[in-house]
Amino acid sequence: MSDFKSDFRPTLRPVLGAKRAIASTAIKLSPLLESAIIHVLAAPDATDLEFRLRDLAKGDVRAVSPGQWFIVGEHPLSHADMKALFAILEPRATGVDQSQGRVRIRIEGKMAERVLAKGTAVDLSLAAFSVGHSATTLIGHIAAHLTRVDGQVFEIIVLRGFAESLWDDLVRMSLEFS
Repeated sequence: MSDFKSDFRPTLRPVLGAKRAIASTAIKLSPLLESAIIHVLAAPDATDLEFRLRDLAKGDVRAVSPGQWFIVGEHPLSHADMKALFAILEPRATGVDQSQGRVRIRIEGKMAERVLAKGTAVDLSLAAFSVGHSATTLIGHIAAHLTRVDGQVFEIIVLRGFAESLWDDLVRMSLEFS
């Protein structure tokens, strides 16, 4: 392995930085500031780890699949905080910083479920998809992680390279309610 070390960090433009929130009385679509998204991976039977992650209070813990979670924070983590979090997770789990690789979009309002239903097969009724519930799904042809964060508020996490395309799709799906 090379001994070469560099402090170079590319400056990435915010993917949805030029996009403005779209709002009506029925629907609001907002790009969220890029912040901390940590993908935590453990053995599929490590269900008790989710409770430990919630105790760490580094952000909102969202289930991805058995043994996988996203920790989503509103503010970026410093290198020291990230390193400390990863040290706490070891050896039961591994953390991967996805902050630069994923983008968050918020959709809210009384028609949010209907807009999302145009693109996903997930049953988004409050009875089936309660507050705090998450699902990895397709919205159209784009893989996304969908979470209900409040009664009529959803947050979508999508890979950076698909964010603009998903945004444009969500805008088109929302036109009926604008």
